[in-house]
Amino acid sequence: MSITDFVTDLFKPDLAFLPKALAIAVMSSIVCGVVGCYVVLRGMAFIGDAVAHAVFPGIAVAFVLQGSLVLGGAVAGVATALLIVIFSQNRRVKEDSLIGVFLVAAFALGIVIISRAPGYAGSLQQFLFGSMTGIPDRDLYLVGGTGLVILGLVLALHKEFVAVCLDREMSRAMGLPVFWLDIVLYVLVTLAVVISLQTIGNILVLGLLITPAAAARLLTDRLGVMMLLAPVIGGASATVGLYLSWSYDTPVGGTIVLVATAVFLTAWLIAPRHGRLTRRRRRPGGHGPADDDARLDPRSGSTRPPQAPLVVRQADGRTP
Repeated sequence: MSITDFVTDLFKPDLAFLPKALAIAVMSSIVCGVVGCYVVLRGMAFIGDAVAHAVFPGIAVAFVLQGSLVLGGAVAGVATALLIVIFSQNRRVKEDSLIGVFLVAAFALGIVIISRAPGYAGSLQQFLFGSMTGIPDRDLYLVGGTGLVILGLVLALHKEFVAVCLDREMSRAMGLPVFWLDIVLYVLVTLAVVISLQTIGNILVLGLLITPAAAARLLTDRLGVMMLLAPVIGGASATVGLYLSWSYDTPVGGTIVLVATAVFLTAWLIAPRHGRLTRRRRRPGGHGPADDDARLDPRSGSTRPPQAPLVVRQADGRTP
């Protein structure tokens, strides 16, 4: 199918679900791209995975009661995120262990709940892998409104989120409410995941949250630029993925994630400064010390090349 045919299909009345699917996919990709930057910066991908599974019981309850899937998933995800934050205050059990406990428990609860509904097998597949059909108009407005709220909170708390992601102990010493910032960030991750479920699916949504931000991290050393690139990569991946899915009759969620992964792999190979092939060409004779001269940044717990630290500019233009 040509691009012209795809654009034509977007305006056909009998294919009204197609532009709605495109709108939700692009909006959720943009929001996930922005929030995903904090997830990548802090190294909390496992938390994103836990939240993606934690929303499942809420979706199951909403399906059984014929309510809003987005609202049901949001309630369950936020509740699980709060439990993780609260229980993690006890340092006896580490945060990743708690995430594993609540992840499995929430997903198992969702399976039990939805199994009580007639015809749950088909619905379960839609929840897990996404679908572009059957999206009600109210969810379109709900996703748009929720996305604006998320972006507004990110804009308002950006400096605080960056400080906590880079150095939690220093943030506490500065008097920042780290506990409450953790809760807000977990809630934002939850909402970003929930608004993406209908087109991407419960299993694949983590790819939309992590992959565009990880690709952007390879393309720039500046957080501000990274937070612009990630939603662009996510939105473009959603558009191209939906086009390919419609053209070749493939699952929409899987196709979008594969497109985003292709962008990540391309950046990993040929990014101007950090691409694998680019670094190899810069070395005399095509070999040298592993660039792999990446070291562990003690502040963020992520690997960063020593010659390219992440630059975060303060409000007065100075770099800390």
